[in-house]
Amino acid sequence: MDLTALQARIESGGRLDAEESRWIYREAPTPWLARLADFVRRRKHPEGVVTYIIDRNVNYTNVCVARCNFCAFYRPVGHGEGYVLGFDEIHRKIEETIELGGDQLLLQGGHNPDLPLTWYEDLFRGVKAAYPEFRLHALSPPEVLHLSRMSRLSTGEVLARLMAVGLDSIPGGGAEILVDRVRKLLNCYNKATADEWLDVMRQAHHAGLRTTATMMYGTVETPDERIEHMLRLREVQDETGGFTAFITWSYQPEHTERGGIEATGLEYLRTLATARIVLDNFDNLQASWVTQGGKVGQLSLAFGANDMGSVMIEENVVRAAGAAYCMDEVEIVRNIEDAGFVAVRRNMHYEVLGEPVFRQRDIPRVLALATARAEGDTSVPAELANYEARSAAAKKQRARI
Repeated sequence: MDLTALQARIESGGRLDAEESRWIYREAPTPWLARLADFVRRRKHPEGVVTYIIDRNVNYTNVCVARCNFCAFYRPVGHGEGYVLGFDEIHRKIEETIELGGDQLLLQGGHNPDLPLTWYEDLFRGVKAAYPEFRLHALSPPEVLHLSRMSRLSTGEVLARLMAVGLDSIPGGGAEILVDRVRKLLNCYNKATADEWLDVMRQAHHAGLRTTATMMYGTVETPDERIEHMLRLREVQDETGGFTAFITWSYQPEHTERGGIEATGLEYLRTLATARIVLDNFDNLQASWVTQGGKVGQLSLAFGANDMGSVMIEENVVRAAGAAYCMDEVEIVRNIEDAGFVAVRRNMHYEVLGEPVFRQRDIPRVLALATARAEGDTSVPAELANYEARSAAAKKQRARI
């Protein structure tokens, strides 16, 4: 490949094909990738701004029947450490988020067979009644598919019912690698094939929802399959324009069934830079400081990222696999500004909300990410008695409420 010719095409706004994309990922020098990714970022975002969002990542249940072998978070049905958050617990988390300047929950959880669609509808309806302006960025494509299968409704009908009670947007979780060979080896093929994940996103976009897109790399996939994942996302974005951002992170192996070794920070930066070049129809790329740490997150801004993602406030899934990085708004803004950018708050749609909240009023510092529940809390929400259970363990438990 001729790097000079490729650079000229990229700088003129041309698109790389599959073979060229694979080649730059495998063979191009890292400084070249960084320089071109930074060029594309500056062309899309010439104002020198880096955005971030204040929201909270709430995992409403860890009970899951999918059993993905890369996940350290889930617990099987009936496990003593399994939990479901109560509606009142979720409302308290929302109030804490609002106190810190946030206006959104990133709400995801396990595929719990004992939570019917009506549970989600009642939760969403109650949140919107109590906090009308608060946004629900909720339920990844595999969760939507899970609800579709349990309710025997189409994914379109499930989306319509959730939108009717307050669903505002959909996170890109559960994508892993959008290649079925890989998904079968990771035991996530049954929760959603590559085509099924993409189809939920297409339907969501056509229904008027915006979504994010993700890629977890570093398990069993080849570099070429990572590029295939990006190209499939690019194709859907050409069709719908519904993705607001792309986020990639490395597999976290600690405490998982699969085990293994985490990819290096350099591999992360090369993956991010390649994504910025290949995903030419994505405006926004987030830095994954949650898995890489604050300093690599900051370095991401020189490798194509224009967004520092979420303050998060709470995190459970990555923490279960051994990563526990924390940055509150003060720390995120410091990292952005020390890299030479202007830090600006945004919402999920990348609409600018204003300057940092901590510069407008006093807010408490967050020096450690919160968890779903305090250790040892095995309480069962009283409202679960209102919903029919499917598993024997849940039926027995709810009979005692």
